[in-house]
Amino acid sequence: MEDISADEFADLLANQKEIQLLDVREPIEYQTFNKGGINIPLGKLPRILADDDFEFSTEKPIIVVCLHGIRSKTAKVILAHAGFKNVRNLTGGLAKLQRIG
Repeated sequence: MEDISADEFADLLANQKEIQLLDVREPIEYQTFNKGGINIPLGKLPRILADDDFEFSTEKPIIVVCLHGIRSKTAKVILAHAGFKNVRNLTGGLAKLQRIG
């Protein structure tokens, strides 16, 4: 699945579209600034997937975010290997989203 730009993501949020949002930053980063969703740090994601504790539907798109889009890109690969086919990475991350307003 194609990644999502900060502009497209901002439009989804503004229009209050129902999305599955996964933030893979550390909890302190998430508490400082977030756009909602579930916070699972990247380092814990493989274990949560292995333990079958992942809360997201395989049927709906998942948007993965982090600060700059690097950890979320890795998370996208991990999710793809776990069988999730509709995963999108926020390119440029939340930092890019903050820059566009």
